[in-house]
Amino acid sequence: MSRLTAAAVTVVAAAALAVGAALGVVALLEATPDQPNTPLITYEQAGQGS
Repeated sequence: MSRLTAAAVTVVAAAALAVGAALGVVALLEATPDQPNTPLITYEQAGQGS
């Protein structure tokens, strides 16, 4: 195999691996459930009359 062919195969394999890794990361992020958006601290509202 010539060097040019070997380089082309390496580039194509690296690109396919990068795309596969990116799709895997996106799939993992989509699989995690959303966390509830509840505040840790709540403040009581003061009355409006002063």
